[in-house]
Amino acid sequence: MADMTEVFAEIEDIRASLPERQFLRDETELKELSRQLGSSRALRGVPAVEAFLDDLAVFEPGKRLEATKAHINNRRDNVIFSLFDASYFPRLNLDCLTYDTLPTDPYLAERYASNTMPVNITGKTTGFGSRVVVALFPENHLDGIQKPDDLIFYFIDKFLVRHNRITRLLIDEVMEPGSFPLIQGASDRKVEQASSWWVRLHEYHHRHGDMPIPEYLAAKKLKPLAGLEELRVDVSGMLVCLHDTKLPREEARAAYEFILAERLLRYAVEGIPRPNYDAVASQLLFNYLEGNGGIGLVDGRIRLTEKLPDVLRDFLSEIERIESGIHRDPVDVVKQRLLDFTNRYTDYDTESRDYRHIPYFAEVKTRLGV
Repeated sequence: MADMTEVFAEIEDIRASLPERQFLRDETELKELSRQLGSSRALRGVPAVEAFLDDLAVFEPGKRLEATKAHINNRRDNVIFSLFDASYFPRLNLDCLTYDTLPTDPYLAERYASNTMPVNITGKTTGFGSRVVVALFPENHLDGIQKPDDLIFYFIDKFLVRHNRITRLLIDEVMEPGSFPLIQGASDRKVEQASSWWVRLHEYHHRHGDMPIPEYLAAKKLKPLAGLEELRVDVSGMLVCLHDTKLPREEARAAYEFILAERLLRYAVEGIPRPNYDAVASQLLFNYLEGNGGIGLVDGRIRLTEKLPDVLRDFLSEIERIESGIHRDPVDVVKQRLLDFTNRYTDYDTESRDYRHIPYFAEVKTRLGV
């Protein structure tokens, strides 16, 4: 790939001149953006920029960025360029990145097929440098539209940094020794591989089940239900890693350990003081597993019991049983049952109308400074 230094620098200059987010869709502003991009010597002829310019020429609210999405989905090159607007990625704006794809197990990719792209970022502008931008979804573009064939990108290099910065420390400090033999102290390459397996299984399971995403996205938008959906797909992924014997066993076991460690530990401390939906999910998982004998707290450390795989299976079965009701009951009825199940294993404060974090992890966060 050609050197992108000049391209990135030019995008940064134009990016700095853009209006506030609420004015991004203003027709006059978009025309000015088109003029700046089209007149730039550095950007002229860059296929990703040309595709976006084609879309700007005909853009109106509700219209898909057809050329931009086609450029990305067809993987003409490893460049993503667009104007983004995602409330949970506030630093994404007019941004560009280049990436390298990561290898995967052929059976995994075929049996659990999805539009997932685990990649490492090789070059980027400011927005993609934000720590929270660990993925890119089709609806993050200016059009806000996702179609079934659109690629979903996960930035595995950021997963690696996050794991090494937080999860490794938590494994060392709060888990019973030997709990994660393949992941504790694993090489960067092994963590990359486990992360790639995680996101592939994650997206596959979002699109399967009685209430898949995006079909039932609206029903699962509440924070606790979004967290429950994340748990549904990740526990499904863990069980695949444990029980699908066609997967290479060591890699599958490492992926199982990785998903469990991230879900049980890292999200729990990252969601303090105010739990986000991932932190609510961690609280739910911890309390369910402890209450049903899958884990135990011994002298301040978490012990994984022999029952854990069965308890994970029981947990998933409870969710599947509730969601199967969608074929006979109204969405709101099933939604309330899912909410009741979540609240049974979490600490909801009716006064603040929000969830409290687990005191154990609050103490861990303070003690370790993570």
